[in-house]
Amino acid sequence: MCAMDYTQRMISLLGRVRKQMNGAVAESMATHNQNYGLNYGVSIATIREIVAQEEMDYGFAKYLYQQQVRELKLCACHLADPKQLDTQEFPFWSRGIANAELAEELAFALLSKIYDINSLMGVWSTESNEMIAYAALMAASRNERTTSEVAFVASERAVKANPNSVYIANGVVSLMCYVASRDKSVKVGIPTLLESMPDSPTRSRIAEELEWQLPYI
Repeated sequence: MCAMDYTQRMISLLGRVRKQMNGAVAESMATHNQNYGLNYGVSIATIREIVAQEEMDYGFAKYLYQQQVRELKLCACHLADPKQLDTQEFPFWSRGIANAELAEELAFALLSKIYDINSLMGVWSTESNEMIAYAALMAASRNERTTSEVAFVASERAVKANPNSVYIANGVVSLMCYVASRDKSVKVGIPTLLESMPDSPTRSRIAEELEWQLPYI
């Protein structure tokens, strides 16, 4: 499909989005430094309903992801075919992760379904941009192909790269709970993993959260 066709399709999609705009929500998000160009304040649930009417199209998804409009970037996460996202595509998607909302939607809607999740963790976990590493951790915590070995290595690297990040702490906790729920023997190695992490606010939060969450798994 050519760029002109993508533009017309985008205009149609944006028209449906604009009908659901909420100025108060958009203003509130701007106050909390959500880094978007244009923001119509449409809820995530409504965006998902709107985009569900669209056919999956990887090229169109990439086109939307490059637009400086919050709702279009979020729609892109749902329209990209996970089967087409290989290691060569990692840089494209990482460049657009501007905040936690986009990191989470990208993780849940797209990255959690890709085949190369362990490769993604290996590459993105070393990022000092906490949002990129956070997206990888959250995606891995929902991807059935995630291996505990790579999860441990990625978690350690993410903490080293981001020693003072609530997001990284939450991502590691989510990932550890996920791999432990699939294989309870994994829990035995978590104390050693924590010891290998440098003393930092991120590590402390992880330890505190896992102390009470792991017994329930």
